[in-house]
Amino acid sequence: MLRRIRQSVVALLAALVPAFALAQVEVSFFYPVAVGGPITKIIDGMAADFEKENPGVKVRPIYSGSYQESIAKALTAVKSGDPPVMSILLSTDMYTLIDEDAIVPFSDLLRSPDDQAWVKGFYPGFMENSQTGGKVWGIPFQRSTIVLYYNKELFKEAGLDPNRPPQTWKEQVEYAQKLTRRDASGKVTQWGMQIPSSGFPYWLFQALAIQAGQNLMNDAGTEVYYDRPAVVEALQYWVDLGKTHKVHPEGIVEWGTTPRDFFERKVAMVWTTTGNLTNVKNNAKFDFGVAMLPAGKQRGSPTGGGNFYLFKKSTPAQREAALKFIRWATQPARAAQWGIDTGYVAVSPAAFETPVMKQYVAGFAPAAVARDQLPYAKAELSTHDNQRVTKALNDGLQAALTGTKSPADAMRDAQREAERLLRPYKR
Repeated sequence: MLRRIRQSVVALLAALVPAFALAQVEVSFFYPVAVGGPITKIIDGMAADFEKENPGVKVRPIYSGSYQESIAKALTAVKSGDPPVMSILLSTDMYTLIDEDAIVPFSDLLRSPDDQAWVKGFYPGFMENSQTGGKVWGIPFQRSTIVLYYNKELFKEAGLDPNRPPQTWKEQVEYAQKLTRRDASGKVTQWGMQIPSSGFPYWLFQALAIQAGQNLMNDAGTEVYYDRPAVVEALQYWVDLGKTHKVHPEGIVEWGTTPRDFFERKVAMVWTTTGNLTNVKNNAKFDFGVAMLPAGKQRGSPTGGGNFYLFKKSTPAQREAALKFIRWATQPARAAQWGIDTGYVAVSPAAFETPVMKQYVAGFAPAAVARDQLPYAKAELSTHDNQRVTKALNDGLQAALTGTKSPADAMRDAQREAERLLRPYKR
């Protein structure tokens, strides 16, 4: 009798094993980076650590290329009926994802007071590009602002105080004039400054526009202000850096090569993402500084970077598992370590209060610059039909920087095209 009972228990357990195996929830996860490199190792490590703590969940990162490639792949997957469960995509992709009916709001899953406290714990500046219509659609993760990197050794050689970066547009030009060097033939051997104009030209330009006193769009994503006088003034300043002041390369400056130009001392000051901070820290063979961007009429930078999104075509179990991972990944200590490892801004004040981040900032003060700039930061350019509305601006910027149109004409044409694209979304 006892043996028969044991046999029955064994048979029952054997029958349940496939059911337990099937019960594991797989969470596919689009992540915007090419395969390989340090970031993928960090993400793979996070997935593995989470799975150890949550054996019923399998997190499967899929490295989907650049941000632009990732949104294209995500939308293609949505249309084919096989989207990921979650993705890191640009915060500015929010309206596009909503219009494509691709994602679900986190608000629908945040039921407890603890859930509400968690979502309210992020920096308000990062939440501007994460919510609309009274709902939270994205959770900040790898977020950034634009900061100024400068070579302190070249400052000393030019007779500038290495501990006092330029504070205003006027000072920025004056510093750049002292930092620009030419050989006997007049050829530039070292530029005073560079603002990249490929890759994300609208983003770098938005900082100038905010500093001139005008953000580029409304909160509803239905209007842009490309042709406002302050915006034209900002573009004229950028053009004049190369054309008039001769302290900045004329034409298009490559996003991807700007850090290398800085490392190789081809340029003394550069504007780029705080996401490059760890890269600069590891590769600059000289003493460098990091500062908030100089002010025009005011200080300012757009926020940038990626949010977590949850896709609609997923099971309730997958969404719950994905939400659990997202909450786990954004815990203060983990957000702090992510910021240290990558250079992105830790996304909550609580992350900056952790012992690991306090210790890091005490030993490496530049890590706090992007955080300190957040009170001056504005939402990154984001509208309905965002890719094409942004392209209209990028085309205008390129025309002005290459000299084929005046700043005023370039922005007037960009505004006309953006208004045409946004007309269907105005109610």
